[in-house]
Amino acid sequence: MEITRSFGLDALVERRIQAAIACGEFDNLPGAGRPLALDDDRLVPEELRVACRLLKNAGYVPPELAQISEINRLLGAVSRAELAEDERSAGARRLRALLIELELSGRTATAQAAWQQYSEVLREHCERSPIAARRRAAA
Repeated sequence: MEITRSFGLDALVERRIQAAIACGEFDNLPGAGRPLALDDDRLVPEELRVACRLLKNAGYVPPELAQISEINRLLGAVSRAELAEDERSAGARRLRALLIELELSGRTATAQAAWQQYSEVLREHCERSPIAARRRAAA
């Protein structure tokens, strides 16, 4: 395969790749002969795709996604009443703090949706509580 002439860093990289191919350094690599598993990254700007893929493959998760993941975990735990009373209040405080951080980071639509989901979970939890059952029975 003939590479067109290029200059600077591109030329250096190409020369090193060609030398590695000639020495057989790319032979028998894991996944050789199989297609690459490419993610759908159409929404990532083209100039950031390689960097984002490297970070993802290294296990890095952006802080916003980590927050959203923790919010979903806490919402699930609260809705399923998996937490003890003291854990529930600590979890609720942590959940509110995460929602506020998310909102302050500029992700207002995501924060609003999470606040809505949180209020629905709280409403359902209150409706299932023994106090609410007694009030319904008394009415």
